[in-house]
Amino acid sequence: MLPTMMTYIEEEPAALAKILREYQQHLAPLADYVRQRPVRRLLILATGSSLNAAMCAQHFFEHRFGIRVDIKEPYNFVHYETIDPGTNLVLAISQSGKSASTLIAMQKVQAANLPVFALTSDPHSPIGEACDAVLDINTGIEKVGFVTRGFSATVLNLLLIALIIARAQQQITDDDVQNSLAELQQIADAIPTAIARTQAFFDHHEKTFRDGTRFVAIGYGALTGVAKEFETKFTETVRVPSSGFELEAYMHGPYLEANAQHVMVFIEDAPNARLRALQEYMTPAVNQTFRVSPGTTQNAQTLALECPVTHSFSPLLLIVPMQILAWRTACAKDINLAVRIFDDFDRVLKSKI
Repeated sequence: MLPTMMTYIEEEPAALAKILREYQQHLAPLADYVRQRPVRRLLILATGSSLNAAMCAQHFFEHRFGIRVDIKEPYNFVHYETIDPGTNLVLAISQSGKSASTLIAMQKVQAANLPVFALTSDPHSPIGEACDAVLDINTGIEKVGFVTRGFSATVLNLLLIALIIARAQQQITDDDVQNSLAELQQIADAIPTAIARTQAFFDHHEKTFRDGTRFVAIGYGALTGVAKEFETKFTETVRVPSSGFELEAYMHGPYLEANAQHVMVFIEDAPNARLRALQEYMTPAVNQTFRVSPGTTQNAQTLALECPVTHSFSPLLLIVPMQILAWRTACAKDINLAVRIFDDFDRVLKSKI
């Protein structure tokens, strides 16, 4: 049987556990590099889901360790932007290793005599061959174009990279590292329960998702990346207008498009008064509002995962329901994701090598 999105979602607990066991081996080139050089400003080149993954990890770098993270869309970076002279480390992210724009952006950085580390699932891809050092995501290539396992693995690797840099700079102790690793393992262990709870939640609300014609997700902080990945996955699979917004950004204009056709998903890592106030306000104006939370609740409109998490690590858990909701909604709408559409797109537009 051919794998599906759900196949790879169900593989996430084992894949994340494997990364946690083996990260020191696969991220060793970076560890060797940062032992010799302080890192205060990190440039990340990424697009699509890779960019969303970087947004999920950005909070951990910046707020926990004071490492400034600049996330750049490769095409815009190449043609319209300059390299910040304070950049200490450059990381190109491409799960497939075939992003043409990311490869060109790497060349621009290398021409400025800055080495580029590539975080990829395929060390032998064009990006893997062109970079100065490969950081293997350590999950292998997904045979389904709508990446799920690879997305979560990318987020986890980025969090581990932050730990490696912080330890090399003596910002944390070995005990701090072990405590973080234990929390990350707890999240991996909680994913099967999160999957089961999301499946039951979707079964209860299937008609709302099946009939939905516009989907909107709202997040904040590290969860902004989760909302943006919701947008990416729903757009790719459900194929109706779908968006992900940062909480305050939604309040500055986008709310004006809301109507009775909209289905809104509010994502929180802990009770958030601002997010809940917005949900309460929007509920009468739209078809349905839902909340996804790691907490506990008896509210039928809230998907409660019952697994408390810190804010910096919350995307690793809360992305799982977004992935499942996209898959189940596409199936409910009778969209056969095994049938490729726009099959000549990459060849004609040369977006991938």
